[in-house]
Parts: sequence; C-alpha cells; structure tokens
Amino acid sequence: MRVMVVYAHPVETSFNAAIYATVTDALRQRGHEVDACDLYAENFPPIMSREERLLYREIPANRALARPWIERLEKADALALVFPTWVFGPPAIMKGFCEKVFVPGVAFELVDGKVRGALRHLKRVGGVSTYGGTRLRALLAGDPPRKLFSRVLRAYVGPAVSVSFLGCYDMNRIDETRGKAFLDKVRATYATW
Repeated sequence: MRVMVVYAHPVETSFNAAIYATVTDALRQRGHEVDACDLYAENFPPIMSREERLLYREIPANRALARPWIERLEKADALALVFPTWVFGPPAIMKGFCEKVFVPGVAFELVDGKVRGALRHLKRVGGVSTYGGTRLRALLAGDPPRKLFSRVLRAYVGPAVSVSFLGCYDMNRIDETRGKAFLDKVRATYATW
C-alpha cells in the first residue's frame, strides 16, 4: 500500500519529529511504500491569495492551488497526518495544506449544497497530534484536530474507511517515560496498517 504521510513541524528535534519518524518507520517495516511529505522542508505555500480563492470552486483549475501535493494524494492508498496542536488547531502550514489540497473535485463534490466525499480511493486515514494542555482542556475547546478526522476526513472518505486519531495531551508536563509510551502506542497503531 502507498501511504502519504504529511508532517508539519518546523523543528527537526521536536517530539513531533520523533512521532513522524515512528509513523514512517512502522509503515515501512510493515512493507508499505511511504510518501513522506514534510511540509516545512518542501516549502508548502499555505497562504491562499485572493486569486487562488477565486479559483477554489473552479474544477479543474483549482488543482493549480497545490497540484504536486494533490497528485501525490491521488496516488496514495492511505493518508496519515502528523502535527502539533497550536492555539487549538493545526499549524498554519497544515491548515493551508487542508485548504489547498482538499478542494472541490479532489476531496469532495458539492451536490445541491451538500458535501459528497471524493477520496473514496483511500483505504485508511490516520492522524497523530500533540497538545500542550490536558485532554479536558482540548475537549472544552471542542478539540478541532480530532474533529478534522472524525468529521471532515470521515466525510471525504466515507463510512467504510478506517479513520483513526491519536492525541498526546499535556505535552507541557510530559516526561521521558510517558513520551516513550506514546511513541510505542504510535508504533503499535501504524504497525497494523
């Protein structure tokens, strides 16, 4: 299976970098082909200009917003996103990726004003995110990163596709033991893909 792993963190020594390495390593050990997409290293352009926004609903012209990444997604059999949660959401570069890659005609179709998923070729979708605060704090804020998977991506791929999400909460107080345990959980999860 070809898995596109999209990663968003600017610091190569971060805990998120360790998560990204764990996900890609577990997938490769399982025998999958991994398309490792480091948004910062690839200089993904997250800002949507006025001109780009005007193209957003124009199919197929909207593919110009992020053509290379859209083509990679379309070649993938599975998708995994790895990112920190900052200000109760993904970093701007990951948000920009979602806005420019998950466009009409690629991720979904609008039928009578309603979204119909178009990523039906994906067999699995997963995500891993870290949070500075506790799970309770994230829940009180609505936990937008978790909802990206449980609602948005779920709508794009359909109910038959396995969609999973792992959150590492309370990073502000994480110790080495808990960090290792979380990485072990990540490895175990992606080793079953």
